[in-house]
Amino acid sequence: MMTNMKRLPVLAALVLSLMIASCDSGFEEMNVNPTQASQIDPNFKLTNIQLRISGERYENWRTNLIYSSVMIQHFATLPGYWAGDKYTYIGSYSAAMWDRYYPNIARNIEDLLQQTAEDPADANLHHITQVVRVIMYHRLTDLYGDVPYSEAGKGFLEGITQPKYDAQSTIYPDMLAKLEAAATGLNGSNRSFGSGDLIYQGDVDQWRKLANSLMLRLGMRLVKVDPGAAQSWVQKAIAGGTMESNDDIAYIPHNDPSGWRNGNGSVFLADRSPRLSEFFVNWMVGHSDPRLYVYGQSPVAGSDPVGMPNGRITGGSDPANGIENHSSWVSCDSGAEPCGMDVYMVPNDVLKGQDDPMFFMTYAEVELLKAEAAQRGWYSGDAAMHYANGVRAAMEYLSMYGAAGDIPSDAIDAYLTANPYDPGNGLKMINEQLWAAVLLNEYEAFANWRRTGYPELVPVNYPGNVTGGTIPRRLRYRENEAVANPDNYNAAIAAQGPDEFTTRVWWDR
Repeated sequence: MMTNMKRLPVLAALVLSLMIASCDSGFEEMNVNPTQASQIDPNFKLTNIQLRISGERYENWRTNLIYSSVMIQHFATLPGYWAGDKYTYIGSYSAAMWDRYYPNIARNIEDLLQQTAEDPADANLHHITQVVRVIMYHRLTDLYGDVPYSEAGKGFLEGITQPKYDAQSTIYPDMLAKLEAAATGLNGSNRSFGSGDLIYQGDVDQWRKLANSLMLRLGMRLVKVDPGAAQSWVQKAIAGGTMESNDDIAYIPHNDPSGWRNGNGSVFLADRSPRLSEFFVNWMVGHSDPRLYVYGQSPVAGSDPVGMPNGRITGGSDPANGIENHSSWVSCDSGAEPCGMDVYMVPNDVLKGQDDPMFFMTYAEVELLKAEAAQRGWYSGDAAMHYANGVRAAMEYLSMYGAAGDIPSDAIDAYLTANPYDPGNGLKMINEQLWAAVLLNEYEAFANWRRTGYPELVPVNYPGNVTGGTIPRRLRYRENEAVANPDNYNAAIAAQGPDEFTTRVWWDR
């Protein structure tokens, strides 16, 4: 049975976690209540942090879906405010994750790290918090590049209100070192988090696997910029012990819709414009992939699967960019059925629940990364075996969305028989499968595409785009940083390059 059956509803934990939102009036001496504890239970703090990293509608709509999902051509849309589909710039959308993660999470993480740092009995709590911190910051630095890291979140604790931007070349080694320390330091004999840990309920063995699995992901991220370091970290991660099955998947449950809702599900409830991308559907059809009808559904039952081209708008008067002038369009004046927008596949209802889990890392990804390590000669494992394990796990874990996500074992067997691993095209096959496996975790899809170049996407060149018709390589900083933290913002731009979509982050060069 999947571990989601063991995880608790989040409503009660959320209510308790909101306690940490209380503010400091500045009258420290007068505000002390001798009948109350001076610190909030770390479990409540961790609950709040994990839920906020999972995110609400705001950042999932703008950063995960409006930008990342359509740039990576999982989805396609027509409205102009879906800026990533056309490589245009909307400042508040590009900065949405920055706006939510820094004010709402960074401070709370630093507070929890400080609270758990002194007592050796709290070592497990401290290490788990460090792993969660890595989850947050590697998303931030992968999206933006050089970011506040070592001084972030320390305004209340240390009075640092204008944190420096650390170079990604220093952030990555530090994150990897923190993961190594956690993986070796977690100890089942010591106390841990309980139900406040929504991911593993404080199970140190599973947290150790996640620390090593993240080490594998982050180590592999370095293949272009430092292959030697990449190989070393990948080998260390595999030797330390990574996820072993779908029972180890790291995710936030959202099984109480009156609590903290799945941010992607909230987007789909509010915005019906996304369709499956033409590139994505064509890839699925070309591989006879049984996930196609879990990921999407045709508005008219029984019709052929058709994806929407990226970089289009509504407007027949535009011969170059209007959807009505694309070869896939079927005019309703023709009397054909389906016609108009009913031609294009929409996201499947099973993926659109506000009570769906939010996945941070899956066993499928781990197996595919191990396949790549074996393909590169960094690991003595069997690349074909890990490839097959990864594909199977990627299909099986979809049942965690609900019964409509079930894919029969014989269908998976048939797929693997029809799509056997080919060492001559190993890196391409592995990373196309990873792209197919991480739908809705669009941060990871975008990062891994930049790392590998797979799948071989065809960019769009919509009028007014800000990239010269190339797929963006990063998102732009929060515009207010130029005013609120000008010296450090300007130093980051001087070091990294212009604050543009086309500037590559350190590991992408």
